[in-house]
Amino acid sequence: MPIDATAPYDDQNIFAKILRDEIPSKKVYENEFALAFHDINPQAPIHILVIPKGRYVSWDDFTTTADDAEIAGFIRAVGHVAREQGLPAPGYRLLANIGGHGHQEVPHLHIHIFGGRQMREMIPRS
Repeated sequence: MPIDATAPYDDQNIFAKILRDEIPSKKVYENEFALAFHDINPQAPIHILVIPKGRYVSWDDFTTTADDAEIAGFIRAVGHVAREQGLPAPGYRLLANIGGHGHQEVPHLHIHIFGGRQMREMIPRS
C-alpha cells in the first residue's frame, strides 16, 4: 500500500529493522551513510536497494534534513554499487518511488538499482 511521504518516520518499517539487524539482508555494500542489499523480490537480474542509514521517509525529507556529508555519502554509495556490479557500460536504471502517486511502499527513502538486462520504457503507456 502506498504511503504518505510527509508522514513522520516509522521506526518499525522493514528497512529500519534491516539497519538494526533485526531482519537479515544480503548486503552488497555499506559505508557510514548507506546500506545496499539485494531486493527480496527482484524485478531484474540485478536489483539492489540502497538506503540511507538516517531516518528519512522520502527524497524531500532527505534533501531538506540531511547534512551535505550524508547526502554525498549516500549518492556516492549508489554510484559505487553500480560500478561494483559492472553496470555503467551496459547501462542501468535508478528508481525512487516517493509518496502515494509514486507508489512508495516502505516509509524509508530507498533507491532501486536495476540492471543486467535491457529496460523497457520508463513509464508504461496506459
